[in-house]
Amino acid sequence: MKKTVRAVAIIALLNSCVYAQEKDSTKVNSLKEVVVSDTKFAQSKEKSGKVIEVITAKDLERKSGQSLATVLSEVSGVEINGNQSANGKNLGYYIRGGKNRQVLILIDGIPVTDASGITLEYDLRLLPVEQVESIEIMKGAASTLYGTGAATGVINITLKKASKKEIQGNAYVNIGSNNTADNSKYNGQDFNQGLSVNGTYQKVNYFAGFNSTETKGMSQIAEPNSAANYEKDPFSRQNLLTKLGFKATEKLTLNFFGNYDRIKNAYDLPFDNTGFDDTNVNKTTSEQIRFGFVPKYQYRHGELVLNAGFTKINRDYSEFNSYTSGTDYSSYGSRSIVVDAFNKYSFSNEFTVIVGVNYQFHDMLSQTPYSTIDNKNTKFNILDGYTTFVYNLDFGLNINTGIRLDNHSAYGNNWVANFNPSFNFKTSFPLKVLASYSTAYITPSLYQLYSEFGNANLTPEANSTIEAGFETELINKKVKFNAVAFYRDQNNAIDFYYNPTTFAAYYINVDGKTKAKGIETSLNIALTSRLNLNGNYTFTQVDEVLDRLIPKHKANASIDFHPTSRTLFNVSYQYFDARKDAFYDANTFGVLTTQLGSYQLVNALVKYELIKSRLTVFGAATNIFNEAFVENLGYSTRGRNFKLGLTIIL
Repeated sequence: MKKTVRAVAIIALLNSCVYAQEKDSTKVNSLKEVVVSDTKFAQSKEKSGKVIEVITAKDLERKSGQSLATVLSEVSGVEINGNQSANGKNLGYYIRGGKNRQVLILIDGIPVTDASGITLEYDLRLLPVEQVESIEIMKGAASTLYGTGAATGVINITLKKASKKEIQGNAYVNIGSNNTADNSKYNGQDFNQGLSVNGTYQKVNYFAGFNSTETKGMSQIAEPNSAANYEKDPFSRQNLLTKLGFKATEKLTLNFFGNYDRIKNAYDLPFDNTGFDDTNVNKTTSEQIRFGFVPKYQYRHGELVLNAGFTKINRDYSEFNSYTSGTDYSSYGSRSIVVDAFNKYSFSNEFTVIVGVNYQFHDMLSQTPYSTIDNKNTKFNILDGYTTFVYNLDFGLNINTGIRLDNHSAYGNNWVANFNPSFNFKTSFPLKVLASYSTAYITPSLYQLYSEFGNANLTPEANSTIEAGFETELINKKVKFNAVAFYRDQNNAIDFYYNPTTFAAYYINVDGKTKAKGIETSLNIALTSRLNLNGNYTFTQVDEVLDRLIPKHKANASIDFHPTSRTLFNVSYQYFDARKDAFYDANTFGVLTTQLGSYQLVNALVKYELIKSRLTVFGAATNIFNEAFVENLGYSTRGRNFKLGLTIIL
């Protein structure tokens, strides 16, 4: 309880500091900032009916050395479980009490997924943060615009773009330690490097980048004491990204992209409450190929966009079988095609209509010691039509409302809708109040339907979300504050069921409704032109069936200080409340829950431009007080670590 009070007190302290701020002309991001996630087209935040969290390129510069999962986990209302564990640890995405299958991830506007995965989620470990230009996080049901899977939130990731110069080069290298709390070897165990070349020549723009990461030094599972000598689990990742754009006419642009991503790592498995499997036999390789085509045509009153992408993913596993003392080999593969055509037409300055058609195709195959799935029989396709109406009236009223009809090859037709009014008060300071009601649905994955644990009788989950809140700027736009309260319920939630009597295990729909509610707040204060304070707090309460690994209270706070135009100091604080986890009990042959303790982390960063806009160096320290904590039962977490890096721009 004391830790919770301490975390909330920090947010309150940031709020009170505004009264001591200096009177200068510092500029901060205002409600005029442009967002795209709630309409698929650019519009100012003041006209958006949502509180959309934006991580800009400058924000990412202040988080040098962090992973994409860690960056996202600092956002109000977002928890990326596993971001503090060993690099190869799988991740859990939690927004508004929802889990992986209810959070949709977009890359440059195109939905990405692994159709062979249990919950269809995209693996964020595949993407290095160094390839990211910016991120928008829109919380709440968004199936009207984005279809199945967008039930609790959308994470819209924009990758790096070409510079306006004819040619520009970029290279970076980071070296860091990779320790648990009981290990103090601060030698190089974490290596991250990359380079890119990009530019614009006449009507052509291009970007090509390569990134590589190698880490070692940590075992995925937690060692029971410092004297243990568990084998270390290395992690390796390579990424190749290419983009090519062509301005065919003043109205038509053609954009192409392609990328290749590969992860190789060793991993460990918990198999019951009596112990964990620590062996160098457990290894996995994941390879992803993505390519696509994005033409855009602008005309007098509107814009027509086509987002088309193809993804192929292969995952191979070699795994020690503790019961046979042998090695099992498994492989999974998937193919996904997404084609999303949508048109924006403005009948006037106040009234805009967005009409779109979306087609998706997914299939999977798998070969395991227990079953084989052929992609000839394991596939589905979805054809959606959707319409969104946007009203922006002069006196401050904005309305975003829409409907979507989904036709699923296995489940027929599903309707979803949203109604999202907001109002901008014409006062001496900007104030936007908002409310929304949205419905969403989540279809079962191919794995949940057709694997050895599959259940062909599963039905889609149905969600509805109500939210209300406000967003404002105070004292010459030097203070930004927003708060949103939400209530969400879902029917037919999909869960995994194990019968200890018959030893049968399969996926089921949970009877009745499950509920989640909470509050999300964010605060930014520009005290001076050189000093910024940021903080956020999230309260999430969920039903017991959902209550795993979701902290009830979570807070983040940070201070950015620029003593000179070339120097940055950043100190950040995170508080995570107690959470529940589950494990298989070999004595009772049942699944039991346990309580994980709360924890706090303090991190710091110093960054300096040796050559302005050309050469930058940084040093970072994470978990400065070397707190030992548990993120997932049985798995190790990072202790105090240091990282050094430099970036060169030519």
